[in-house]
Amino acid sequence: QEVRCVEVRSGRREGTARADGASSGLNGRSRGGRAGGRSASTMRLLGSLLKNPIPKQIEYYSRFSPSPLSIKQFLDFGRENACEKTSFMFLRKELPVRLANTMREVNLLPDNLLSRPSVQLVQTWYMQSFLELLEFQSKGPEDARVLDDFLESLVNIRNRHNDVVPTMAQGVIEYKEKYGFDPFISSNIQYFLDRFYTNRISFRMLINQHTLLFGGNTNPAHPKHIGSIDPNCNVADVVKDAFETAKMLCEQYYTGSPDVEVNEFNAKAPTKPIQVVYIPSHLFHMLFELFKNSMRATVELHEGRMEGYPPIKALVTLGKEDLSIKISDKGGGVPLRKIERLFNYMYSTAPSPSLEPSRAAPLAGFGYGLPISRLYARYFQGDLKLYSMEGLGTDAVIYLKALSSESFERLPVFNKSAWRHYQTSPEADDWSNPSSEPRDASKYKANR
Repeated sequence: QEVRCVEVRSGRREGTARADGASSGLNGRSRGGRAGGRSASTMRLLGSLLKNPIPKQIEYYSRFSPSPLSIKQFLDFGRENACEKTSFMFLRKELPVRLANTMREVNLLPDNLLSRPSVQLVQTWYMQSFLELLEFQSKGPEDARVLDDFLESLVNIRNRHNDVVPTMAQGVIEYKEKYGFDPFISSNIQYFLDRFYTNRISFRMLINQHTLLFGGNTNPAHPKHIGSIDPNCNVADVVKDAFETAKMLCEQYYTGSPDVEVNEFNAKAPTKPIQVVYIPSHLFHMLFELFKNSMRATVELHEGRMEGYPPIKALVTLGKEDLSIKISDKGGGVPLRKIERLFNYMYSTAPSPSLEPSRAAPLAGFGYGLPISRLYARYFQGDLKLYSMEGLGTDAVIYLKALSSESFERLPVFNKSAWRHYQTSPEADDWSNPSSEPRDASKYKANR
């Protein structure tokens, strides 16, 4: 559908947002009556739909596959032809499609997990947001009030979903405490949560771009950002920023912290600092998690030693295809057997934190920091890998695409392949397992 793009922001409420678009406040003229009536009818429909296993609206939208965008596409739209009407027309269809794809997959989880109160709460949030977005399907973008309402709804939806990660984590903890650990169920939960949290990252990315571009003002701290994207993100600066934040946290919890050594190797332009088109908040999230883990391991291993703490080393490199960031510590390392567990939601060894922010334990959480950091890296076709040498330390490497045109969203799609993943029953291992006692070979000798 073709949309004529004209300026429609007369009377638009001013919006404020952090650089990552994580929060936004809207002030100005109130339309509480219309919004209140809309939410009352939505809640009535919500109550009836939650009783139906798969509402027809969700079934319909889940037939469509999400449309992945590249960072270059986000950038080009925001920089050259940012049209609020075009964004509205895209998001009013794309957001329900992404929600419906993940909501269909939620229903494939074990009933014992779905019945946990925390998981049911998350389902309610998703259904309510889905229904609020459906209200815009029949509305046109020519009315400025529709665009205002849509912007306000996106902010409300984003705020509603702020606690999805810890709330779903609480549901997994409740399940594990009541039903114990089952390897097959754990595999399905791992598969689901990787896809569920990736969907959430993408959902917030779309919302943040729209609210930051059309919320009525630019962020004074980052005037050159296009929404949440920095066209010239200086990677070393983000590395140092993440280190300083982790260091401040470390020094609150321990008596001191290691220093950092940052080096760059730019194979494309040796004399220039390494820059990339990227979302600084995503990069900061990954680096902060890695520095936090490195500091914790280093301080706990070397505490009380006269020579102090060995420094953490950060190396940033840029090649033709990859931008890589390696964080190296001498914190004693992790056995190979435990490496993959660090990315497993069901294996978390961290103590269960309170959902109240004021009571959260420093340098700890639900144990979801590493798996979700890896999802951020993979979201735009990168990755995060750990290489550890037990007894010495760990190298953590973040891989990003060097070119924004190759940085496409990696999105989960609900289809038969995904459905089959949850239906497959556990099979016997086709590799040998070490037995507790060696076999007596004499019993198996052939009779002559």
